[in-house]
Parts: sequence; C-alpha cells; structure tokens
Amino acid sequence: MLRCPSTANVCERGSWHGSEKVETLVRELLQEIGEDPERTGLLETPRRVAAALALLTSGYSADLSQIINHAKFEQQDNNMIIVRDIEIYSLCEHHLLPFFGRCHIGYIPKGMALV
Repeated sequence: MLRCPSTANVCERGSWHGSEKVETLVRELLQEIGEDPERTGLLETPRRVAAALALLTSGYSADLSQIINHAKFEQQDNNMIIVRDIEIYSLCEHHLLPFFGRCHIGYIPKGMALV
C-alpha cells in the first residue's frame, strides 16, 4: 500500500478513478514490448504503475484549501518570506517520465502571506 503524501489518500487498487483501466493498459503494454506480465517480477507492476501515476498526478485533484490548511495570514510589513524544501513531483508531458525534487520560493507579501 502506498501513501500519497500531498493528498493523504491511499493509492491502492480501486481507490483511484481509472486505476483498473490503467492496470489493464500496463499489462497490454508489457505484452506489446515482449514481456510476460505473468512473470513473477512483473505480477504487481500494473498495480504499482497505476499507484505511481495516481501519486504523480494527485495535484490535479488536490483541494487547495486543505493544502493551505488555514496558513494564510495578514502581513503588514514588506519583509521577504522564504519557504524552503517544498516537495514537488510530476510527469513530463512529452514522455510521461517522472521528475521530482524540492524547490524554494521567496516572495514579498502584499497584505497577505502564506506560511
């Protein structure tokens, strides 16, 4: 069972809309490239790929208010706010290859701040 950190949803069989279809398509893809999806090392691959895709695309259905979690505050001064080590992950839209890492953001708030 995989946990999706950004949404706190559990990515398992049937919990993601379309996951069964994705699993079927991954099995077909494995066959198309000459692999045997019934081989011991590949038995769980369709489920794992579906779970990975659910995680990597979870931001599309994320609830922004749940992510912010009331962390929006009035800010009167104009000091720079820096947020570090924000976890990011997604898919390259050209090749569907995953990328991940951490980013840092600095901004000067105008009346409101997200911290």
